[in-house]
Amino acid sequence: MQKGLIFNIQRFSLHDGPGIRTTVFFKGCPLRCAWCQNPEGFDMNSTLLRSGTKCISCRSCEENCPERALVLKPSGIVIDRAKCKLCFTCAEVCPVEAIQVVGQEITVQELLAEVLKDRIIFEESGGGVTISGGEPLMQPDFLIALLKALNNENVHTAIETSGCAPWEILETSVVWTDLVYYDLKLLDEEKSKTYLGASNTLIIDNLRNLIIKGANVRVRMPYIPSVNDDPDNLKQVSHFLKSLGVTELELLPYHKLGTEKYSGLDLYSHRIHIEVPASKQLAVAKTILENNGLTIISEV
Repeated sequence: MQKGLIFNIQRFSLHDGPGIRTTVFFKGCPLRCAWCQNPEGFDMNSTLLRSGTKCISCRSCEENCPERALVLKPSGIVIDRAKCKLCFTCAEVCPVEAIQVVGQEITVQELLAEVLKDRIIFEESGGGVTISGGEPLMQPDFLIALLKALNNENVHTAIETSGCAPWEILETSVVWTDLVYYDLKLLDEEKSKTYLGASNTLIIDNLRNLIIKGANVRVRMPYIPSVNDDPDNLKQVSHFLKSLGVTELELLPYHKLGTEKYSGLDLYSHRIHIEVPASKQLAVAKTILENNGLTIISEV
């Protein structure tokens, strides 16, 4: 039976496709975007996420850890990731969920049954299920099996992808997908290596192939101050998309809602300091993009 690894099921999502949706977050991602809001989705394995604000200093986790990998300090509980064997005993004994396991193995049928609890909401609102991450294409067999199962139930499907995957996987997935949200973060190759941790060649080629194939694609661009907000990049994005016949771009302003997760996962090296863009900055970017022929859809 096909199994996959997810880290969240978010109900009543309003920004992940038409209508009211249930969004399923897959574990695993080939990129390491410096502004990622879901760093718990990086790893393909289950991991531990700690919360200093929830910890009540009861020492239950420290006392029960077989590897002695946890120590209570004035700042809260500290996990020695080198010692930790991921037995998850600490999460099991924590009375306030200050330590949580991120990553749940689940079968397609189990996941299907869970999301179909919201069927009436999908039918009333014109919604459906959106597969996000992480990067859904990192678990292609599980993704395609789930999309087929949802298709059989006449549930509208969408995937959110960076496009950083072999074309064959993306092509097969799209056959069973009603809508593809495609993130175009950077066009500059060197900047991509710096801020995404990988080349953008595959991402650009796959987007071009999707458009040629006639897939239902909505292109998104996260707006990241000091990274991709300069006028030259915005003009290049406009010209590139227009060359593909794409006339709309969804602009996603950076926010800091995921910042605390980095400390909870001890992923300090992956994060850079980024300021939340001011409304004036967004207005300027929107004007540049529109003046270069795009219709801009924005959350702000």
